[in-house]
Amino acid sequence: MGRGRRVVRVVGVAVDERRYLMLPVSDAALAALHKTARRPRRAEWSNDGGRTWQPALCGEGKVTPDRTAECRYSGSVELVDVPLGRDGINSVATQVRLWQGVQGPRMDVEWIPAGVYVVDRVKRSRVGASVELLGLEDAIRSASFPTARTVGPDTAGALVSALVGEALPNAPVSWRKGVDDSTVVPQFLADEDRWQALSSGTDSSGTATGIAAALGGELYVDACGVVTVAPVPTLADPVVWRVPYGLALVEPAEEQTAEGLVNVWAISGDAGDGSPVIGPVFVWDDDPNSLTFAGPDPIEDPLAPQRLGLTGVRLRVERYSSALITSTGQADAVGRAKLADSLGVQSSLSFTSVCHPGLEPGDVVEVEVRPGEWQRHIIDSCPYDFGGASMSCTTRTTGRRLTA
Repeated sequence: MGRGRRVVRVVGVAVDERRYLMLPVSDAALAALHKTARRPRRAEWSNDGGRTWQPALCGEGKVTPDRTAECRYSGSVELVDVPLGRDGINSVATQVRLWQGVQGPRMDVEWIPAGVYVVDRVKRSRVGASVELLGLEDAIRSASFPTARTVGPDTAGALVSALVGEALPNAPVSWRKGVDDSTVVPQFLADEDRWQALSSGTDSSGTATGIAAALGGELYVDACGVVTVAPVPTLADPVVWRVPYGLALVEPAEEQTAEGLVNVWAISGDAGDGSPVIGPVFVWDDDPNSLTFAGPDPIEDPLAPQRLGLTGVRLRVERYSSALITSTGQADAVGRAKLADSLGVQSSLSFTSVCHPGLEPGDVVEVEVRPGEWQRHIIDSCPYDFGGASMSCTTRTTGRRLTA
C-alpha cells in the first residue's frame, strides 16, 4: 500500500457519538398529536436584526423544511394588521420568526419553533401583508464577497463565526457533536460566493473549498435561527418517531432511482501549493445485506465478488478532492459523510401523516409501509400548512429494510 494512502471500511458513526435533531417536544404534546389538539400559530417580526421583536397576528401560511434546499426553511404567511414600508414589513430589513403551537386537553399551549426568515417578497393584502419567506441562509448567500478573498489559515470555528458574522452580525453558530470546530483550515482563495466558501463550494479551478464539507459536515440554519454545523445524518442515528400503518400513514408512495447513487468514494486533499497530497482515502459500503454492497474490498481485491459468486455487486465510484483536507482522518470523515448521503437516495418514500412540528430534516423515522413491514428513513422534507393537522414527508433510505 502506497505511502499516504489509507483504505477505510465504513458502516457509519456510533449512535452515542451523535445527537439526533428533532426539536424538543414534551410527552404531553406528542400524545396530543394523535388526539384532538388545537394548533395555534404565532409570528413576530423585526427590522433591527432580531434585537427587538414585534408580535403579529397571523393567518394562513405554509412552512417548508427541506434538507435538499439551500435554505433549509422557507415558507409563506399572512400577517394581520401590520404596517408596510420602511418602518414596517419590507423585503430589505425585515426578519420574521414563526411558531407552531400544540395544545391538548388540560394542557397549556406548547410553542415549537417553525423557522426564522428574511422576507423575500411582500404584498399588501386586504388584512395586512402577504409575505414569502426564506431562511437566514439567504442573507449569507446574498452577502457575496466584493472581490475574491483569501481566507485562513485559522480554526474552522473562528473562520465560520467571522464569515457568518459579516453577513449576520451577532448570529449564533452551533457546532453539533461529530464535527470538530478546532480543526485548522489552511489558507484558501474564496471567489465571490460566501455561502459556498462556508458550505460546499469550489474555487475557479473546480477544487472544493467549502469549510463544512471539508469537515464531513453540513451547514444550515435551524428552526430557531441558529447557524448550525452538523454531521451528515445517517440511518444509524437514533429513531425520533415511529409512524404506524393506518394510524398516521396515508397511502405511502415509494420510488427508487439510481440517480446520485455512489457506493465507493475516493477522497483526497490537495492544496496545490506543493505540500504533500493527502490520500486517496477510500470509503465504501461493505454491508453484505445492503443492495448497494460494493464487495468486501473493491480497492485491494476487486475480483472478490467474481470469486465469491456475488453477482449482484455493482460499483458506482466518485472522487472528491478539497484543498481544505489536511489529514487522512479528515478525509475519512468526509468520505463517511459523502457515503451516508449518496447511499440514501436510491429509495425514497412519500407519505402523509399527522403534523409533527418538532420533526426536522435529517431526523430518522421508522415507517410501517405495509402491515408488519417497517422501514427506517431519513427525513428530507416535511412541509405543512401553518396551523394544519397533517404534513407531507419525503424521505430517503438504503435498500436494507428493518422488520418488526
